[in-house]
Amino acid sequence: MAIALRGSSPLEKASALCRLSFSFLRNLSTTTSAGNAVAAAESGGGASNKPKRRKKKNFFEVAQFLPNWGIGYHMAKTHWTGVSYEITKINLYKDGRHGKAWGIAHKDGDPFSL
Repeated sequence: MAIALRGSSPLEKASALCRLSFSFLRNLSTTTSAGNAVAAAESGGGASNKPKRRKKKNFFEVAQFLPNWGIGYHMAKTHWTGVSYEITKINLYKDGRHGKAWGIAHKDGDPFSL
């Protein structure tokens, strides 16, 4: 606004107008990106406040830390009540996270057949 009050040549007025328009565009672009970042942080912040759920380990990822890969141990899923398998044999695939396992089913501590 102060530029318009000053008596100056048309070339100076044009260059001042260009500078003002460029600074306005620059401020506008940084304001909107900052506003978008704040909005994204608020909307994404709600999702990041949730506790991260751990991926459950499969049988072989649990058994690898047991002595002799868990052979002789009773293993069960967490939601099984009173049921477990006594591991008798494990055939592990090359990747070490998958394979086949054999065992004897137990219910309330006693072996039973399915």
